[in-house]
Amino acid sequence: MRTTRRARDRGQVTIEFLGMTPLIILTLVLLWQFVLVGYTYTLAGNAADEAVRAGTAAQDRQGACQEAGVRHLPSAWEGGAEVSCGESGGLVTAEVRLKVPVLFPGSVGFPFPGVVGHAGAVVEETD
Repeated sequence: MRTTRRARDRGQVTIEFLGMTPLIILTLVLLWQFVLVGYTYTLAGNAADEAVRAGTAAQDRQGACQEAGVRHLPSAWEGGAEVSCGESGGLVTAEVRLKVPVLFPGSVGFPFPGVVGHAGAVVEETD
């Protein structure tokens, strides 16, 4: 009995796909982690901008700056946020440091220092 080429290749696509599945999953996980890193950078920059904006117009610059820096963060990033504000020579500055979550926001963060967002603005004059 003579077997055709098609009969000998039966199931080959399934075997190749099963062999590639771990690589496909690993690629998707890495892409998702890169998305989380980028989103964390965006959040840190926005939180620093909001903190400086609040600090320039308030009487209690330090308190308003720190409170606004945390207020505009999603709850998953809020817990590990470090907001530091300062004023020097008519300039209010803010630095927001956030930890990058591993795969799921709100879960454990990477052990290395997180991402940092910086912002600065001139103090507004009040009459």
